Amino acid sequence: MHPTSLNYEETMQQLIKSKVLGGILLIAGTTLGGGMLAFPTVTSFGGFWPSILLFLLTWAVMLASSFCFLDANLSLKGETNMITMAEKTLGGWGKILAWVIYLLLLYSLTAAYIAGCTPLFTEAIESWTGWTVPKEMAPFLLPVIFGGFVYSGTKGVDIINRILMAGLVIAYFLLVFFVPEHVTTSNFTHTDFSAITLAIPIVITAFGYHVVIPSLATYMNHNRKKLIKTILFGSVIPILVYLLWQILVIGAVPLDDLVRAYHAGDPATQPLSKVLKSPLVSIAAKFFSFFAIVTSFVGITLSLSDFLSDGFKIKRTYSGRALAILLTFFPPLFFVYTYQRGFYAALQYAGAFVAILLVFLPAAMVWKLKKYKTFLGRFLLIILSLTALGIVILDLLEESGKLSFLTSSYK
Repeated sequence: MHPTSLNYEETMQQLIKSKVLGGILLIAGTTLGGGMLAFPTVTSFGGFWPSILLFLLTWAVMLASSFCFLDANLSLKGETNMITMAEKTLGGWGKILAWVIYLLLLYSLTAAYIAGCTPLFTEAIESWTGWTVPKEMAPFLLPVIFGGFVYSGTKGVDIINRILMAGLVIAYFLLVFFVPEHVTTSNFTHTDFSAITLAIPIVITAFGYHVVIPSLATYMNHNRKKLIKTILFGSVIPILVYLLWQILVIGAVPLDDLVRAYHAGDPATQPLSKVLKSPLVSIAAKFFSFFAIVTSFVGITLSLSDFLSDGFKIKRTYSGRALAILLTFFPPLFFVYTYQRGFYAALQYAGAFVAILLVFLPAAMVWKLKKYKTFLGRFLLIILSLTALGIVILDLLEESGKLSFLTSSYK
């Protein structure tokens, strides 16, 4: 074999085995998810360029808070998770706040994915069988079909997730291949910076990769340089995917169609498939919606089930796992039945929880560290804390209808 070929193969094998590469893919995989289906519709009010600015600023804020989270984790000995980190650095109030907000965040995301996938299931069943699923039964489809994998634990979720991720990648690249020819540059001209503020709580949910940092720290033997590189490059992949997704959907779908989809609570792929009028693109869009939601759904619900089992000391027996599954799905289903626009409403609430859990708490946890006692360190932590507070207030104002005037001119 030629020496150059041998060196290339050795390099590739080292790369594949690299913990940094594995960590980068884990960060990217945790970040990318069903939230992509909401971006182009909720950001359509503000327009393309304001949305690009929002994504870049949100990426920068979440990257800074993730480094704070990393420093808090590395300042503690042994293996730690979000709850123990909050308890050891902030005391009892930190533990309670982290516990409650983490639980609410997982419930919100579960509700969002159930609401987002319900119309996809009902439409598919009706087109294949001619049977219309009763409205009262429809939200149960996702938990019933995939709840068994969650019940079986990590092994079952890992098997189905590999299949779903393969489908997600194929569907995404089909859209990337076929949609550009339908992009119209005039769709990028709309600009409304005041209206883009409504998208902030939803966009911030797209960068919630912090929760895997404790696991990565243990996996990489607390090597700070490797972890910083992993977080940096792992967060770059999703922002590039998000920006490309914004270009494709906003460029191909007229503003009025995106606004109607938002008000109806439909994912962005629905108006995209209607506008392009291509059977292949329509199928790819629906599959992308399905895979994006379900890959996130199985991971989130597995985490929620494990979190509830640990928090309430539920035994790992058959009946104990069944109880954990009921506790996992009942509150989100109640939310979906209560809110007509469940997908967007749940993501909106999740934005406030992400702001508290992954922006405010990391800043609070490193406040006493020597590294952050400088002027620049204190300035960064204050900015992060004020940003988190602003997002929570914005979310509350929007959910109470106080900001409806920002989009009242869009019908």
